[in-house]
Amino acid sequence: MNKTECIQKFLEFQELGSRKVQGSFDGGTITSDAGGLMLREIDRENGFIEDFAECFYDHRNQKKIEHGLTSLLSQRIFGICLGYEDINDHDELRKYPLFATVCGKLDPEGKDRQVERDKGKALAGKSTINRVEYMEANIGEPTRYKKNPLRRRSDRRLFHREVYRKQTRRKAAKDN
Repeated sequence: MNKTECIQKFLEFQELGSRKVQGSFDGGTITSDAGGLMLREIDRENGFIEDFAECFYDHRNQKKIEHGLTSLLSQRIFGICLGYEDINDHDELRKYPLFATVCGKLDPEGKDRQVERDKGKALAGKSTINRVEYMEANIGEPTRYKKNPLRRRSDRRLFHREVYRKQTRRKAAKDN
């Protein structure tokens, strides 16, 4: 019997700041969520989550937050894509460096967090994500708990049209 040999030693993904991101097959740290790196590649190439984040106002005091709206949306969307649809899962996911890498955190191990109890947890907890998920859709005065209302009516067709327009411009710029 012939034995199949794997010639490729690793896969290279887009860098995260100055860090290289590689998937290797040496049996080191093992995860079942490595497919998230492929999702990250697709999103970084197309900017879907960044475009989606533009649909919201962020009334929070930017000097007092560690997780921007795009980061929070990335965490929630990638979590759902990887099968973590329960918001409670994020209290564990926030500790995983690979998931933080997928979400674009430059400090995937959470060593540089501002609050001591959050060190070692690069991502937001379930309560912070929950506030994003249950934002009010109206644009009225933000309250203490609802500071990210939709910029415009939550109309899927409008969002898809805007994303399509941006994707067409990006493709045209690449082709030139």
